[in-house]
Amino acid sequence: MIKKIAICVLFFCSITMHAQLEPVKNGVYKWNELIVNKSEDRESRPILEGTSPHFEYLEIHATTQLPGAKPNAPNANDDIEECIIVKEGLMKVTNEGKSEIVGPGSVVLFMPKEVHSIENVGDGNLTYYIMSYKSKKPMNIERGEQSVGTVVYNIENLEYKPSSKGGGIAFFDRPTSMCERFEMHITELNRKGLSHKPHTHIETEIILVLSGDTEMMIDGETYNASAGDLYFANSQLLHGISNASDDTCKYFAFKWN
Repeated sequence: MIKKIAICVLFFCSITMHAQLEPVKNGVYKWNELIVNKSEDRESRPILEGTSPHFEYLEIHATTQLPGAKPNAPNANDDIEECIIVKEGLMKVTNEGKSEIVGPGSVVLFMPKEVHSIENVGDGNLTYYIMSYKSKKPMNIERGEQSVGTVVYNIENLEYKPSSKGGGIAFFDRPTSMCERFEMHITELNRKGLSHKPHTHIETEIILVLSGDTEMMIDGETYNASAGDLYFANSQLLHGISNASDDTCKYFAFKWN
């Protein structure tokens, strides 16, 4: 009886927590302005939390594991999907007993219900962004598994393709358990100016700046960001990103619906 009451209380708290969340605001989230929560062998930086047009729950934070940090205990998310982006250091990622070591710029998509862990195996800090999300539509595990399931995208194995403005790396364009479409790539611009004309699309989009100075217009407002900063543009809003200097800039772009 007590166990049933406890489960009900946890379920009610989860529903209440999500019901109280506000939509994530458009704009820029600055790395240097993030609150840093420190423990013995880790640092955590909350970035954003709320809802979006396609997600009933969306949360992004950055974790830093210091050298020699105790590995994360293996865990599985029941109804949450995760996207991990390595910012610095060497990460040993283990999923369902299989491990791989990846470096900065690599990405991991963790499907729900799969046991995984992350460990710092380098001599310096391991810092990574974690995007956790739950769709407003029912979770579709079969769809995610049919589209490869959990995948480690090691940047060392991906092709850089030059363009007239610089170049880029395609990571994936696929369905997942939570997304009908989730697309991710890196763009590099080697001169000042727009990546492309301002546009709209059904997907919500995040731009994560890796290097250089950028400028982004979102719904008539203009923002600036440099390495570590993140832009957020909700579905159907007019937006466009530019290289703000004559030096090269590089950024992740990822969008979903």
